[in-house]
Amino acid sequence: MQNFRDYYQILGVNRDATSEEIKKAYRRLARQYHPDVNPGDETAEEKFKEIGEAYDILSDTAKRSEYDKFSRFWNQRGFGTRRTAKTTTGKSWGDRSGNGRSSTEELNYEEYPDFPSFVDTLLGRRQTKTAQTPSSNTNPRVAASDEFRPGNTRTAYTVPSRQTRRDVEARLTMPLEKAYQGGRERIRLEDGRSLEVDMPPGMLNQQRIRLKNQGIGGGDLYLKITVSSHPFFKLEGSDIFCQLPVTPSEAVLGGAVEVPTLDGMVKMKVPSGVGHGKRLRLAGKGYPTGNGNRGDQLVEIQIAVPPSVSPQERELYEKLRQIETFKPRLDLPV
Repeated sequence: MQNFRDYYQILGVNRDATSEEIKKAYRRLARQYHPDVNPGDETAEEKFKEIGEAYDILSDTAKRSEYDKFSRFWNQRGFGTRRTAKTTTGKSWGDRSGNGRSSTEELNYEEYPDFPSFVDTLLGRRQTKTAQTPSSNTNPRVAASDEFRPGNTRTAYTVPSRQTRRDVEARLTMPLEKAYQGGRERIRLEDGRSLEVDMPPGMLNQQRIRLKNQGIGGGDLYLKITVSSHPFFKLEGSDIFCQLPVTPSEAVLGGAVEVPTLDGMVKMKVPSGVGHGKRLRLAGKGYPTGNGNRGDQLVEIQIAVPPSVSPQERELYEKLRQIETFKPRLDLPV
């Protein structure tokens, strides 16, 4: 048989492998040969397609059974020559004394001219229609209602098998700003498909989003969201926490300072004499709660000491030290 492919060998599993073993092998190889991982590598792209085709067949019980039967017959001696399926009376289709087709007739794999034709039929990628007399060299399957009389023309159809409906899951990692804003996102699935999806705003870590009819055979696709950690913002429920450094003079004198938020920079008033570690609240600047409201942004004050100062600054600090009245060590409990 031309172009025969051993799907078990392609996935690197035994012929008695379980469905879970086949799935694990497919996922490992799909990640290895994915076009996004191997951009411009035509060999990897072809391997990725072979892996997907192998998984399509071996993951489906009915398709795997047909493939296993086909595999047993294709390389036998004499495969491809005319054989006839026997009826229960021992008479073949070519025997005019037969009483018609028996229910014990076996599927004739020899009607496929090459292996790709068999796979196309198995995956439902192609439908063929043939018209023939009983004396032809093929023996297609016919519906039970088809009437057959020796000498008459019989029309037969090879009906593609229906793809099994199956839900699938995919993972999508997003930065916090993108998860907050939502919008259009392009995702590539393990089976090679690429989808553009309008993501809702305010997505959470480990959230699952259902995309109807985007799975296998009309099933659903479930996107599992991972929100990557942010160097400045941290989610605490529906609140957003951040640490804001201020200078010693800003802490003593107070005043308006700029604070980053998910909506951009906003001005926040720092009270005079604010202490290190004090938390201030920006109402309504947190994360969406899902009911139209938002949490708050919690800003923790961090008093930062300059690592070095100019001569003029040092002179002023010296004068300040001479006149300042604040004695933080006066009441130590020792």
